[in-house]
Amino acid sequence: MSGISVNNSALDSSKGSELKNFVTIVLPTLNEEEAIGKVIDEIKGEGYNNILVIDGHSSDKTVEIAKSKGVNVIIQNSVGKASAVRMAIELVKTPYVLVMDADYTYDPKDIALLLERIPHYDEVIGFRKNRANIPALHRIGNRIISTVLSLLMGQRIGDPCSGMYLLKVETAKTLELTSSSFDIEAEIVAQLISLGKITEVPITYRRRIGKKKISLKSGFRILITIFKMVWLYNPIFLLSSFSSVLAIPGLVIILWQLYIRYIFGDKYWSLGLAWLGLVLLVIGLQGFSTATMLLLLKRMERRIMKLLKP
Repeated sequence: MSGISVNNSALDSSKGSELKNFVTIVLPTLNEEEAIGKVIDEIKGEGYNNILVIDGHSSDKTVEIAKSKGVNVIIQNSVGKASAVRMAIELVKTPYVLVMDADYTYDPKDIALLLERIPHYDEVIGFRKNRANIPALHRIGNRIISTVLSLLMGQRIGDPCSGMYLLKVETAKTLELTSSSFDIEAEIVAQLISLGKITEVPITYRRRIGKKKISLKSGFRILITIFKMVWLYNPIFLLSSFSSVLAIPGLVIILWQLYIRYIFGDKYWSLGLAWLGLVLLVIGLQGFSTATMLLLLKRMERRIMKLLKP
């Protein structure tokens, strides 16, 4: 990893193909001996020379194969993908860092597409446009995570769990990353929605080589991380969103009591339950109104910042 000193204006005017020497390709690995050699060869074939493998204590020949390809290999201090990403952000000296899964699913030809957009953004995510090679359970989980993140953070992100994304190192170093596993991608996205600018670029997605590592437990952990980020960066919106749900049981209780009174008469309905339903409905509607207003203000803030940015 060699440090590269560049002028920011030069970076802004550069095309993706001209930024190859300004990016470090980071490959977090754990028992990827079947794919790592092919991935490194493809990356080098595209003209990228700054390649860093950060290994999570593989028990197979992953490290041996990576070293034989002449790339830098570092063993993590701890375990988990999140640890590898944090190490990459800390160690990389180039202006940009691209994190890419080392299981052959991502095509290095698409790196140039991300580089074209990075001068104007803090993160560029590779949006997996062809989903056939993503397992059905993962597709469902990714859709749920995308919907929850987009609703709670106020910006549409179609593929927050993508394993290929490009970051400005200067911005990435300001993030407070606490994740311990595959939820690192969602944590980065959630923080940068509040603190920076994100965009997505369509990329291809191939069938992986080797065993899958993401489980159902990882999906739940990602959702928990999203809620944690919303609580840290937009707590009023989170509380308003939760309170808006109270409108549903409130409306059900009111309709139920009205039905009982209409069918069976005044003796059988409960004034106390009717009042409870009304209170829940009012709280829920107020929460919904507050959450909607906060979303509109957040979008307006982004538009204003976009206009003011030179």
